[in-house]
Amino acid sequence: MHWGLFTSVFVLAIFKFMFAPFTGSGLGLPYWETYIASVAGGSLSATIFYFFSEVILKYSHRKKVEELERSIKEGKAVKKKKIFTKTNRTIIKVKRSLGIVGICFFGPLFLSAPIGSMIAAKFYGKMKKTYPLIILGMFVNAVVTTALAYLIF
Repeated sequence: MHWGLFTSVFVLAIFKFMFAPFTGSGLGLPYWETYIASVAGGSLSATIFYFFSEVILKYSHRKKVEELERSIKEGKAVKKKKIFTKTNRTIIKVKRSLGIVGICFFGPLFLSAPIGSMIAAKFYGKMKKTYPLIILGMFVNAVVTTALAYLIF
């Protein structure tokens, strides 16, 4: 086993799960090592960001409120943020069309493991099946992307 190459694929999967198998095939790792490194890295990232997303989102909200209060105290003009933006509309359309399975499977794949897991936790964090669906999505997506990587290269 090539620990340096394995670690490289693992670390890449933590941040960008979709491209990790292509790196593994390009580096000459065997299929199963690439698969295990991709799943392990993606699952670690998804686990950390899924369970700590509530803390991260609360911290972000608190900082925004503090900044707003500071601006008001200093007498600066405060701009109201738009509620219905194109991005918000797109997110709602995707949520309604794909549902929990689509968000849990494809969010970590196409966005990144941390961002996709946080979005799934934000929308469906109260449901018990959300986290197992994210992990199942990691395993299934890793099979598909690793197979594609080894068929292409």
